[in-house]
Amino acid sequence: MTENDLKTLIEKALDMRNFSYAPYSHFRVGAALQSSDGRIFGGCNVENSSYGAANCAERTAFFKAVSEGVKDFKRIVITGGLEGEPLQYASPCGICRQVMREFCDPDTFEIILARSTEDYKIYTLAQLLPESFGPENLL
Repeated sequence: MTENDLKTLIEKALDMRNFSYAPYSHFRVGAALQSSDGRIFGGCNVENSSYGAANCAERTAFFKAVSEGVKDFKRIVITGGLEGEPLQYASPCGICRQVMREFCDPDTFEIILARSTEDYKIYTLAQLLPESFGPENLL
């Protein structure tokens, strides 16, 4: 991946934060998921007054992609933070990590936590979800 490709992906995640619906936590998250064929699917967090019906930005992006027939992914960029505050490294929750594990190779799928196009950290899914349970465990 070139530096320009990464910058484009980070910018998409930053832009997706603008669509976040976070009236309760005020923690706005944007995600940009890149498929193996290069397509990019954006997602934002969508809260709900019942809390349990909320959906994270990462899962929104994955579900959007899967609903369009895409099930093979390279990487995801996640951006997040409280409204009006500097962005922080917003790591995916456990449920999002498990959704990633359903569709992604833990050793090659990249999770990029970005505060800007110049300030980011890159992890593999295996680093953030060691000793994971996946589809192959049910075969």
